[in-house]
Amino acid sequence: MARVRLSVAERREELLGAAVEQIEQRGVAAVRIADVASALGVSNALVLYHFSTKEKLVAAAFTHAADADLAHLRKLLSRRTTALRRLRSAVRWYAPTGTAKGWRLWIEGWAVALREPALREVARDLDQQWKAALTEVIAEGAANGEFPCADPAQAAWRLTAFLDGLAVQMTSYAGSLSRAAMLAWTDEALARELGLDRDALTAAVR
Repeated sequence: MARVRLSVAERREELLGAAVEQIEQRGVAAVRIADVASALGVSNALVLYHFSTKEKLVAAAFTHAADADLAHLRKLLSRRTTALRRLRSAVRWYAPTGTAKGWRLWIEGWAVALREPALREVARDLDQQWKAALTEVIAEGAANGEFPCADPAQAAWRLTAFLDGLAVQMTSYAGSLSRAAMLAWTDEALARELGLDRDALTAAVR
């Protein structure tokens, strides 16, 4: 059966989706242009037409995944409810127990970013946007008197550092901590950064 003719934007979207899947399966170092082409039944030349090198394809694939995650984060943080509820929902989604894009993908990206400037810029931009979004909602909640957080920006930094570290541990050593324990630790970290105790946090979001 002949393939449906796609627009340039649609073809790039298809290629990037396949690249993300292949990176998650094989890792950045092992993935090849041929793997992405084979997954879609297209030629290597077609992939190279849109992304002239593997490095450019990988950087674009991470940007694609990051944009999807950021869009979902903003959706969670824009809901018409309290800042505290929005924060807890976003943090639980981002944590290793949530449904954010596979942590293996991001750990791969962080490792490669040490050597690849283009990917380092993607990772840094995602990190800054995530922290900025959290900072904004923490500041809103503090201003509204929902919790007494004195420094929203520092709270956002510490919270993301905790979640990133937990994700690395749980991806590297799967099963070493139960899902219930991870959720409890996540609530405790959020409560601590907002200046609440955990009981007050869970009571407020019930």
